[in-house]
Amino acid sequence: MMEYQTYLPHKDLSSIVKCYWTLKVEPSESKGKQIIVPDGCIEMAFLLGDGIKRFTNDDCFVLQPNTMVIGQITKPFTIEPLGYVNTFAVRFYPFGFSAVHSAGMDKLKDKETDLSELFGSRVVSELINQIRAAKDTKERIHSIENFLFGLIKEKSNQERVVQMAIDTLLKSQGSASIRSIGKLNSNKIRDLERKFLKQVGVSPKQLGKIIRLQTAIKLMLDEKDKSLTQIAYDSDYYDQSHFIKDFKQVTGLNPSDFFGDKSFLLSTIFYQKE
Repeated sequence: MMEYQTYLPHKDLSSIVKCYWTLKVEPSESKGKQIIVPDGCIEMAFLLGDGIKRFTNDDCFVLQPNTMVIGQITKPFTIEPLGYVNTFAVRFYPFGFSAVHSAGMDKLKDKETDLSELFGSRVVSELINQIRAAKDTKERIHSIENFLFGLIKEKSNQERVVQMAIDTLLKSQGSASIRSIGKLNSNKIRDLERKFLKQVGVSPKQLGKIIRLQTAIKLMLDEKDKSLTQIAYDSDYYDQSHFIKDFKQVTGLNPSDFFGDKSFLLSTIFYQKE
């Protein structure tokens, strides 16, 4: 049985942190590969159980660091636990992690980065000790929030432009064009795209695609009697073939295989608990 829980952040962090989450899975239930579907967010994860493999292709894999940041995912992200899963994590909004670290978010895309590479081994070692010594999730959240409050920076005008664009994409379920975000000429559009890559990790178009796919998957889970054609229409896709193409590009499978494939079980739980 998978035990997945989400927790709200402190109100002063709620603009950058979407939630904290925990996942516990017994070894008998954690066997087999899982495909993580992109959600437009960056995660900071602490693996407190056994290790987890992430496959770079069908046969090759890397062992994920015990403390890591997982950047924007734009393609199938396949993992396989080695035993007991006990994970505590921070889910940042698309723009959120750039408020606590100045690295280009595009450098973190489609991979995991050891936390010590980003914040230094001494600071991270102290944080890990606090996370592991905590008696419960409440204490872990307290430790990670102290860490984040110590890192958060003042927002700049450039960051507000990116935030405005993200808000527009979210409100339109990913269908808004860059030009509709504001009165942008070609130079301003290119400037926004550069800021997006640095502060979000993907282009506005790519984030819009992920948000629209999220909308479609949630409809598939909540309204299982709907046809793929209706799902595509309700999610602002041009047509069913466009929806199928996007779905296959980021998951590796057709949407018709979504419910019958056990490798989507974890992603299904994540989406149903949103």
